[in-house]
Amino acid sequence: MKGGKIKMIRKAALQIGVPALLAFIAWNAYLLEGMQKITALTMESSTIQAELSGVLRDLTDMETGQRGFLLTGDATYLQPYFDSKGRIATDFVALRAGLARWREHEQPLESQLESLASSKQAEIERTINLRQQGYRLRSFRVVDTNEGKEYMDKIRRIVSSLTSSESGNFAKLDGEKSAKLKKFLWISIASNSAMLLIAVCLFGLMRRHGRVLEEEAAKSREQLAVRDLQLQKLTSALSGQARSEITAINTISGLLLENYGSFLPRQGHEYAEQMKEAAAQIERLRQDLIGTPCSEAA
Repeated sequence: MKGGKIKMIRKAALQIGVPALLAFIAWNAYLLEGMQKITALTMESSTIQAELSGVLRDLTDMETGQRGFLLTGDATYLQPYFDSKGRIATDFVALRAGLARWREHEQPLESQLESLASSKQAEIERTINLRQQGYRLRSFRVVDTNEGKEYMDKIRRIVSSLTSSESGNFAKLDGEKSAKLKKFLWISIASNSAMLLIAVCLFGLMRRHGRVLEEEAAKSREQLAVRDLQLQKLTSALSGQARSEITAINTISGLLLENYGSFLPRQGHEYAEQMKEAAAQIERLRQDLIGTPCSEAA
């Protein structure tokens, strides 16, 4: 009865514990997926900020090379210009792709930025071409119009606006990631604690069930020992005193029929025969009970 009760408790614990653990695992997977998405967005925001800084650095380096060449006429000053000119196209491709994935509302600003950058590059190339052709003053007059400065001022404002927006996005995403991480840790602690508790309960139930089985086995052994002792006593009685008495009855019945059979009335003779036959039947029954072969009993 105790074993059945423990089995019922164990079954109930499994029916409740297993779905609870599966729910904890599913919730952990959901939170982990959310954290991975936020992490990807955070990394993308950092990448976009780096690409914005790269575009502004490319234009600044191009402008630096322009000014050095215009002032000195030395072509070596154009190296930063050529290096930046080779990088800026790649930077814009990466920036455009990043904003297209996550920041559709910022794409118009990116288009403006790209258009202004193209205008700035055209202005730089025009002054460099004039200087290379020997028109030093004319190249300076183009610079004096502040056309290039206006382009750079607009570029810096757009870059600053996009960078500020990305900084806000980064801070928001970082806060969400921290909150989800905290929730994930609490859920993990709760699920692991629940798993540990269920494991401890099941282990305790198994130990309790084992002790109950041991107690029942001990009681069964005691009862079996008592029955063995009773059987031994019965066997001893059947082998000793009962056998002697049956033998005596059989002998007396035989002697009675042999010595006084002719003097006994017909009914007395039948009684003696019945006594002898009954004694023989009891002896066979006794032999069956104690397992003694008939040849040995004879």
